[in-house]
Amino acid sequence: MLRNDLLEQWDREHFFHPSTHLAQFARGEMPNRIVTGGEGVFIEDRDGNRLLDGFAGLYCVNIGYGRQEVAEAIAAQARELAYYHSYVGHGTEASITLSKMIIDRAPANMSRVYYGLGGSDANETNVKLVWYYNNVLGRPEKKKIISRWRGYHGSGLMTGSLTGLGLFHKQFDLPLPQVVHTEAPYYYRRKDDAMSEEEFSDHCAAELDALIEREGPETVAAFIGEPVLGTGGIVPPPAGYWEKIQAVLKKHDVLLIADEVVTGFGRLGTMFGSAHYGIEPDIITIAKGLTSAYAPLSGSIVSEKLWSVLEQGTDTFGAIGHGWTYSAHPIGAAAAVANLKLIDEMGLVANAGNVGAYLNAKMTEAVGDHPNVGEVRGEGMLCAVELVADKANRTFFEPAGKLGPVVVAAMLKRGVIARAMPEGDIIGFAPPLCLSEDEADTIVKVTKEAVEEACAAL
Repeated sequence: MLRNDLLEQWDREHFFHPSTHLAQFARGEMPNRIVTGGEGVFIEDRDGNRLLDGFAGLYCVNIGYGRQEVAEAIAAQARELAYYHSYVGHGTEASITLSKMIIDRAPANMSRVYYGLGGSDANETNVKLVWYYNNVLGRPEKKKIISRWRGYHGSGLMTGSLTGLGLFHKQFDLPLPQVVHTEAPYYYRRKDDAMSEEEFSDHCAAELDALIEREGPETVAAFIGEPVLGTGGIVPPPAGYWEKIQAVLKKHDVLLIADEVVTGFGRLGTMFGSAHYGIEPDIITIAKGLTSAYAPLSGSIVSEKLWSVLEQGTDTFGAIGHGWTYSAHPIGAAAAVANLKLIDEMGLVANAGNVGAYLNAKMTEAVGDHPNVGEVRGEGMLCAVELVADKANRTFFEPAGKLGPVVVAAMLKRGVIARAMPEGDIIGFAPPLCLSEDEADTIVKVTKEAVEEACAAL
């Protein structure tokens, strides 16, 4: 198709894309896609392709594309007041209203919301608050943070360290020494095939307990985990996992950070994943679904227990020395208010539970018996298909990541976007929460065709 602009050339010459093979992109060895519009669960590019977005951007467009209510709220806020800071007690109607709306939806023990722009900076805030908390309590040595292998918590220095995926550590001198990792709650990849889910959960809790004892409970400040592992493979926890993990944390007086960047605001069929699994966090990380990515905004929801110590700290040490210029940005806050109203009005939390269950059931029917499909798993509007070389023995492909991108490419040719997850051959799905059963059927049909095509070529 002929173009009268230089966008594609400028893209390769000037745009530094994240999570991209930079050299291949610059040389033109991989495609670029310039997205021009979207509606519902579909996006469109400048070449006229209409694609069903089976991953909601990056798990984030919960309400779907093209919702004019949010666009109008953003425009109205920009016309009235595009920006003012939130330092030293300043606020806007949008940021104050949003804070009330979040606390009304959060677990009962939560108290206040601190705002950032993305999940990474929210988790950086969380670590600083945990350290501050222990300094106020006179425990300066209690600073280590435990994360899980395959967890994802961001790409900053501390948050990239918390992330338990090698790609985010290699050549970046990470993880930092304050971060230690424990076993992922990944039942399908358990070493002992004879273990039940409950037994594997006992094993994970025992591993965590032993790690805390080795490090010294007096040095371990917090544990961070996603209710469902996201980027690490879309892995729901095994039976009893969160109950057993929380017992270990309480035993050693270790705070719990629930990273709900993916699961917050409806994705599991509940407003928060913490409610879904009976998690009682001290801090909840929110982002993506907070605005459905219509504007950048993240948050750290802190519990009453944590807040009371933060107040005590400022009485002792003065104003808290932490702030972002764009914290509680009025445009982001206005987008979030409109977004949360739409989630309620459209019944998206219930739809995520119902259509998500339908998607997972139909996916299992369609490809669960394929000889190269080891597992179909999911929860709410999350689903994953894990591909294996040998189903009977749970033997994975070498090198990992060889087949997954082939399947995803075959799906793209058929008009559906899925994601090849890292550290394995895992096809991930996290559609907008407005997905219909008919649209779920399209995802399943295309997945089946792509898996059969890719595996036939092995």
